Amino acid sequence: MQPIKQNVGRTELILEQKQIGNDHVITLTGGEGHVGAVAVGVFDEKNGSASASVITSPGHREEGIALENALRISEVTKTATVFIVGIHLDNITKDEIDKIIVASRQMTDKFINSL
Repeated sequence: MQPIKQNVGRTELILEQKQIGNDHVITLTGGEGHVGAVAVGVFDEKNGSASASVITSPGHREEGIALENALRISEVTKTATVFIVGIHLDNITKDEIDKIIVASRQMTDKFINSL
């Protein structure tokens, strides 16, 4: 899959995917890339539902993006999903954060629709 790119204010977000068997490893980076949060989504065949857990690096706030999107992808694909997020902008504003959250959902939608 080709990377999905979207300009959001002062940065370009890049979503990349790697397939491991039937499972997915997704990275979403922007600005100064790093690992800020990692979420793992899993699908429970027995219960017919997905769940997700997240680990956040100290001082980072990407956990919501990682958790939400790992869960969404696992719900749709019924597979495991690792979603890694690292987005850094100096002096980021609330408006920029909100726009990045919206863009991350749009980019995840594009990924899901590409399957």
